[in-house]
Amino acid sequence: MHRVKSLPDYLLDRYNDWKESSFPENRDWFRKLAEEGQHPKAMVIACCDSRVAINSIFGQRTGELFVHRNIANLVPPYTPDGNHHGTGAAVEFAVKHLKVEHILVMGHSRCGGVAGCIAMCEGHADEFEAHESLIGRWLDVLRPGFARVADIDDTDDKQTALEKEGIHVSLENLLGYPFVKKAVDAGELSLHGLWADIADMDLETFDGRVRHFAPA
Repeated sequence: MHRVKSLPDYLLDRYNDWKESSFPENRDWFRKLAEEGQHPKAMVIACCDSRVAINSIFGQRTGELFVHRNIANLVPPYTPDGNHHGTGAAVEFAVKHLKVEHILVMGHSRCGGVAGCIAMCEGHADEFEAHESLIGRWLDVLRPGFARVADIDDTDDKQTALEKEGIHVSLENLLGYPFVKKAVDAGELSLHGLWADIADMDLETFDGRVRHFAPA
């Protein structure tokens, strides 16, 4: 563990600034969260991309959103095989224990994970094809979506289309989780798809009835 170092100076400086300037006015709120626990109404499954500012977009305070991030905001199929499943575990915790009322799958423009999937599926990313590639095996989740956009010629259009197909794939996979389907069928949980343009932060919402995105 001697290779684990202390925080970089710039992060320590940011923390100290926050603790001195912003934290005091929110002290009671943080104490409330510590004493009463978290009770978020919604879970957001978003991309790891640092440009996607979840809490800022929705104006939520700490403790109001249960956020899970992974590469390309994917939800893999339900596979109760005894192995490690971080995204599935987060969904299970949100639905069974936090009793969230909504799950939002949020994709975004210029997604590096989606670009990687396109490169892999088109045979231009040998490193992702390797069996030991963690990224490649994760992006396999998105292959069904790629099959639906493979014939699009324009590079940018294909990228955007697959970003949105990825949201659809994840929503489909969510309904394969028995506890998710049970909560949805009981009217206790609703699923939502969102796509954000990171340049201007315009949002589009997915309408599952017509498999179409429209401005929020």
